[in-house]
Amino acid sequence: MELIFDSHAHYDSDDFDDDRHQVLSGLRDRGVGTVLNCGSNLTNSKESITLAIAYDFIYASVGLHPHEADSMSSKLISELEQLAKSNPKVVAIGECGLDYHYDFAPHSIQRDAFKAQLDLAEKLDLPVIIHNREATADTLDLLETYHGQGVVHCFSGSVETMSTMLKKGLYIGFTGIVTFKNARRAVEAVQACPLDRLLVETDAPYMAPEPLRGRRCDSGMLAYTVACIADIKGISPAKLISITAENARRLFKIKQ
Repeated sequence: MELIFDSHAHYDSDDFDDDRHQVLSGLRDRGVGTVLNCGSNLTNSKESITLAIAYDFIYASVGLHPHEADSMSSKLISELEQLAKSNPKVVAIGECGLDYHYDFAPHSIQRDAFKAQLDLAEKLDLPVIIHNREATADTLDLLETYHGQGVVHCFSGSVETMSTMLKKGLYIGFTGIVTFKNARRAVEAVQACPLDRLLVETDAPYMAPEPLRGRRCDSGMLAYTVACIADIKGISPAKLISITAENARRLFKIKQ
């Protein structure tokens, strides 16, 4: 039976310091076969690679989150490039993008950092993992000149926005948000998303699904998200698991 592919998690987070190995070593028994651990700055990009080396079912991405965009420099981009080139388990660039909700970095600096990572993803022929929060217009504008592949992570936007991103060839990642009672737009997006472009993800340790909302999230909780999305799409959870795992392997060029 196919196992779940969690296409976005952060097991380098301090939230897992007390029981990281216990959680990770128990995921297969909870139905999870593969995890992509995503970097958000230089330090935890390196930590993601360390996890990927230590666990055969974990892969890594390297990148600079928009909250960290103030630290962007040509030297940092070069370091991310070297990390990606020198480690075969690095399968994506990101998470990167724009976040105008918290404004931890000026918009212009966020845009520069995002553009630099889009260019790096194209240069290395790696997909990009995109973070977009309250910055859709600028995100779409920067994607106009991007010709690579990628995924829009933790999607909860409009069907219209998703349609534009799908036309760019991007995949759409859905988290436990789709299980929330007020998640009308996310549910509508799931309904409209083609099955061959749909990914499931936790964003662990964040976004625990109902009925576990508020707890520290881990990949084993994806079963609730999978059940919800499968119900929306009118297919079995097993079928959704198989489709989304194949989608993730195709996007991230993982042979298993």
